[in-house]
Amino acid sequence: MERDRLEQAEAALVCFSHLRWDFVFQRPQHLLTRAARTRPVYYWEEPVLTDGPPALSRRMTPEGVCVIQPLLPMEPDIAVDVARLRALLDGLLIEIADPAPVLWFYTPGALSFAGHLHGRPTVYDCMDELSAFAMADPTLPMQERALLARADVVFTGGASLYAAKQALHRNVHLFASGVDTSHFAPARTGLPEPQDQVAIAHPRAGFFGVIDERIDLPLLAALAASRPDVQFVLIGPTAKIDPATLPQAPNLHYLGPKPYDSLPAYAAHWSAGLMPFALNASTRFISPTKTPEYLAAGLPVVSTPVVDVVAQYEQCAAVCIADAAGFAMALDRALTLPSGWRVQADQMLATMSWDAIWSRMQAQIAVAQRFDVLIVGAGFAGAVLAERLAAGAGQRVLLIDRRSHIGGNAYDCHDDAGLLIHPYGPHIFHTNSQRVLDYLSRFTAWRPYEHRVRAQVRTAHGTDEQLPVPINRTTVERFFGVDLAEDAVAGFLAERATPVAIVRTAAEIVLGAVGPELYRAFFQGYTQKQWGLDPSALDKSVTARVPTRTNDDDRYFLDRFQVMPADGYTHMFGRMLDHPNITVRLSADYDTIDPATYDRLIYTGPIDAYFGYRYGRLPYRSLRFEHTTVAQARVQDVAVINYPDLAVPYTRITEFKTLTGQEHACTSLCTEYPAAEGDPYYPIPRPENAELYRQYQALADATPGVTFVGRLATYKYYNMDQVVAQALSTYDRLVTRLAEAAD
Repeated sequence: MERDRLEQAEAALVCFSHLRWDFVFQRPQHLLTRAARTRPVYYWEEPVLTDGPPALSRRMTPEGVCVIQPLLPMEPDIAVDVARLRALLDGLLIEIADPAPVLWFYTPGALSFAGHLHGRPTVYDCMDELSAFAMADPTLPMQERALLARADVVFTGGASLYAAKQALHRNVHLFASGVDTSHFAPARTGLPEPQDQVAIAHPRAGFFGVIDERIDLPLLAALAASRPDVQFVLIGPTAKIDPATLPQAPNLHYLGPKPYDSLPAYAAHWSAGLMPFALNASTRFISPTKTPEYLAAGLPVVSTPVVDVVAQYEQCAAVCIADAAGFAMALDRALTLPSGWRVQADQMLATMSWDAIWSRMQAQIAVAQRFDVLIVGAGFAGAVLAERLAAGAGQRVLLIDRRSHIGGNAYDCHDDAGLLIHPYGPHIFHTNSQRVLDYLSRFTAWRPYEHRVRAQVRTAHGTDEQLPVPINRTTVERFFGVDLAEDAVAGFLAERATPVAIVRTAAEIVLGAVGPELYRAFFQGYTQKQWGLDPSALDKSVTARVPTRTNDDDRYFLDRFQVMPADGYTHMFGRMLDHPNITVRLSADYDTIDPATYDRLIYTGPIDAYFGYRYGRLPYRSLRFEHTTVAQARVQDVAVINYPDLAVPYTRITEFKTLTGQEHACTSLCTEYPAAEGDPYYPIPRPENAELYRQYQALADATPGVTFVGRLATYKYYNMDQVVAQALSTYDRLVTRLAEAAD
């Protein structure tokens, strides 16, 4: 019931700003109050330092925006602050109960604590070139590159910013500053004058905004000196500059910050609006919201030649633009404009409402929220198809996985000791396919590795030994205590074999190849533990994959290419999915994704689960893994040792350093315990299960718009390279259909 409610509700919007809400004289406040009409909005401010523990302060604005301010204790370590902010943010999102809110970034700096989140979509609303501001974080350019890489849509607050960002992202839109005309229009008809302004003489020219390095203080001082009969009123906080450096004069009046709602009352008693901006790096890309706000209040505007102001308002008589040398004369012109100047200004304002801007932004967000394809499962099948459809066909892909990581069962990571391990058991790459190897080589370098396995068995003459698997001449000689020429091994095994006319079961195929002694020692117990069934009850395919050799080759695989990803599987998957057309959402269930947000589905999960287990559950075997770290360099002679004895509860132990080639003082071991319950690993190959799958396959074939790929979706045990090959073949078919549909 709760999930249904969430699916029907508008997504929450979480906004990360570099300004406090009280100081926002630009579009964040305006747009978010409109967003609050249709969705919950949370506005995350910069933190403040307190003496108490980390906490969130919150207040609701009259328009319904929840303003969030983190409270942090004094802490000299930035990393600790980032961790605390992330914990506070995660707690807020748990409270919001929206697994993928719209994330709206006004500052790339918020990625330091919010970069782990996944939005639907992620918006970068670039209002300023923050890296050019005084005391800017030197990492901002790097953070912005990261934000641009993950953003679904980018909005820019002016023409200069649009020109600067257009080539950096595939989906950039210009939304210049708007205005709440109805908010400022009462200033034209007169409003009661605020008490702290009553005693100031006329005429008055006013400014509201942050007083920081963007204000040309020498210009302000010269202006006050050259026009002593004009009173200059400045409203707003002082930031990043020493208040003692502000020019002082009898006609300069600093009234401090004021609520946004009170600004029209101050402006109602001014004769002009000022924008005395310095022409420096911090103002190169600004597009001041003050321009239309002053005009809406019925004031002419005097501005220095800020690039975007010149581009947008040069032909507007009410906006007088001049450099520092001519600024005083521009003020004179503004104070003596002929009647009728407001007509032209009002025509411009009619196209600049925040409601219209929000409506256009919502349209772009709706487009950004749509995907060409949803892929369920971030293992090999899903990741390969995501990369190919994104990079090869230009498709916008949403890739989800219920786990908290990419890579599926092939995921690897470093444990607490720094050892690279495979949490879901050993994954050894081998293939005969040049195409598969060439494809994966785009995303990883390789290290050669030939896999070897030993089995701990009791030999025919009563000794306990670790012998090569698959069975080869060495295995036979040491198990039976004989010496055999290579050409005699086949005959020796044939004498012990118990073949049947028609091989149907796993037991029959092994007995017919090596006889009962080797069958019992190497296969019967191992297979029974692995599958929970005696080999006589399993399809012959279970053991048909395990060859018998007559030479001394003890490699487990004989494929042409036997390699391991040099930096691990997860690194390879990460590079595969590093594409602007791919959005990855982890810890996400398929049934929480709105079908209206994508056109086609690729499903790599269990096929019976997709159809709600309509005909019953397909049987699988699962595994439980026990990982241990040992304080010695090496424990086993080979990577994997099998334990076929039924008295031993596990089937094999893997030592990962042999696979990875990692040098380390310690080593990591993984013990595998087969299980009847848990994540599905191995389809149980029995005729009745195959028949059950065929019923689900018939449903899949009759389901338009859905493609089923991978082990679980096709109820087959594939090696990794086989899954990649299947995914590449599936892509070939899909891209052909896309081309046909485009013709």
